[in-house]
Amino acid sequence: MKSLIQILRKASVAPVLLASAALFILMLMTFSDVVLRSVFNAPIEAATELTRILMAVMVFAVMPVISARREHITVDLTDGFFKRYRLSNLRDGLVTLASGVMLVWPAMRVRVLAERARDYGDVTEYLSIPQFYIGWFIAVFTALTALILIAEGLVLLFKPSLLEVTR
Repeated sequence: MKSLIQILRKASVAPVLLASAALFILMLMTFSDVVLRSVFNAPIEAATELTRILMAVMVFAVMPVISARREHITVDLTDGFFKRYRLSNLRDGLVTLASGVMLVWPAMRVRVLAERARDYGDVTEYLSIPQFYIGWFIAVFTALTALILIAEGLVLLFKPSLLEVTR
């Protein structure tokens, strides 16, 4: 099991690189759009739709990685109480498991919406990119995040020592 976790940690580089590339493209496009708009009065027409697509890629590509690494933003108001009674693993396991279960519904719903966009032939306004591609991307990465959170929650509840591998 530990070797599987190590393999998955190494594989987590790919979505981070994808999100990094999306951010870099977004930076170049924004810079170019500002220069073209200010100097030549010729903005990039498709900048808005590309920004929406690239923002979705950035957010949803790293969501499973952030979840697997447990790098969420947390509020530690009750940490003292849970540590005092040695209930931290129970709390973390239940919260992680519940979060994963709750993400299943949005993943299924986005999949339905992506299929509807595909059936209707919906495309973006300027570049005519089929909208179901980004819908499927969001659905797949949300479902992957849900699976990761469910698995991590179960591990935290039943065998937390598996997650103590050096990072």
